[in-house]
Amino acid sequence: MKLIEKRVVLHFPGFEPLDGVAHRARYERSARQSAAVWSYSVETGAADEGSDPVSFEVRTAERVAAPEVGTGSPRWQTKSRIHMVDHDILVRKLRAGNTLSQIIAGFRSCAEIMFEGGMRGYFRHAWRFGLFFLFPFLLTALAIVLTAQIAIMPYGLGFSPWHMLWSGPLALCFFICAYLPFSERFHTLHLFADWKMAVALGRMDHADFNAWLEDQATAVRKVLDEEADEYVISSHSMGSSVAAHVIGILLEREPEIFKGKRLVFATLGSAILQCALMSSATLLRARVGLIARCPEISWLDVQCLTDSINFYKVPVVAVSGHADAPQAKMILIRVKQMLTREHYRKIRKDQLRVHRQYVLGPDLQAPFDFTLLTSGPMPASVFADPDEKRMPG
Repeated sequence: MKLIEKRVVLHFPGFEPLDGVAHRARYERSARQSAAVWSYSVETGAADEGSDPVSFEVRTAERVAAPEVGTGSPRWQTKSRIHMVDHDILVRKLRAGNTLSQIIAGFRSCAEIMFEGGMRGYFRHAWRFGLFFLFPFLLTALAIVLTAQIAIMPYGLGFSPWHMLWSGPLALCFFICAYLPFSERFHTLHLFADWKMAVALGRMDHADFNAWLEDQATAVRKVLDEEADEYVISSHSMGSSVAAHVIGILLEREPEIFKGKRLVFATLGSAILQCALMSSATLLRARVGLIARCPEISWLDVQCLTDSINFYKVPVVAVSGHADAPQAKMILIRVKQMLTREHYRKIRKDQLRVHRQYVLGPDLQAPFDFTLLTSGPMPASVFADPDEKRMPG
C-alpha cells in the first residue's frame, strides 16, 4: 500500500462556539496525544496569516530514537494541509439576542421540526436521538410551568391577588437565578440554537445562511486545486450537514470536479439526518444523493454505540431517499476503546463530551484515531477495514 506523502484536508467542525483558530489549537492538542500513543512525531504549524478558512500544516513522521549524525532518517514522512471550515459566525448569530428571544426561537424550531415530521423520524430510526431532541425543550417547559405555579401560588391558596406583587418577582427570581444557571450544565440555550440551525439547513429559507454556504463552496473549490496524493473531507456532528451542502453545491456546479482525485468523505457522529428527516429538506437529501453517486468519493460514516447524538447503525444515504445509490461505509467505534477506564468513567455521563471524542486525542491505540485519519501516513480508506493497519509495519 502506497503511503501518503501529501494530503489536503477540509474539516467541517460541529456546532460549537469555537472559531477556526480555536479548532486548530484543539487539533494540535489531539495530535500530540495521538503521537504519544502511536509513537510517531508530529509538528503542527501556526495558522496561515489571513487564510479563510483557517489553514495550517501538519507534518508527521516516523519517530527515530537518538539518531547519529547523518543517519536515522525516518522511513516515512507525511505533510497534510488542514483547512478548518468552521461555522462559528453562524453559531454567534444564532446565540445573539436576550434569553427570552432565544427561548422563543428555540421552541419555534421545535414546533417546526415536529410539524415537518423530523421528530417522528428521529424516534423511528434512532430513539436515543429523539430523546436528545426533546430533552432541552421538556426541561425548559417544566421550568416555565414551575415558574407560573410560583407566580399564581397566592391565588391557589385563596389569598388576595395583591400577594402576586411578591410571588411574581419570586417566580422570576426562580427562573433567572435557579433554572438558568442549572440549565447551563446541559447547554440548554446552546442546544436551542443548534435546533435553529438544523431548521435553517433543512428548509434552506435563510438568505444569509444560503449565501454563506455558497461562499464556503467557492473557498473549498480553490482548496481543491492544491496538488495532493489524497483529499479528505471530514465533518463532525452538525458540520456534516454543512459539508453535505457544500460538496453538493460543488457537484451541482461541476459534476466532474473530483475526477482524477482520491477523495474520502468521513462523517463523524454525523447529524445529516437531524436536518434531512424534515419534509422540507429536499435540497439536502438531493445533495446526499449526489455525493453517494459520485464515483470518486469514498464515504466513511463513523458511528458510536455510546454516543446518543448520532444515528447509530442507520444508513444515512438510504434513509435520505437513495436506497439505490452506493451506501456510505459504516464504521462502528466505541469511545471506551479509545480512553483509559478512569478517563471514560469521568466523561461517560456527559453526552456532549462523549460526542466530541470523535475529534479528540486518544489515551490508547484504537481502531479509530482522528489525527491518523487526517494526518497519518496511511490512506484514510484504511479505516473502512477493521483489519487494516493504522500505521506502517
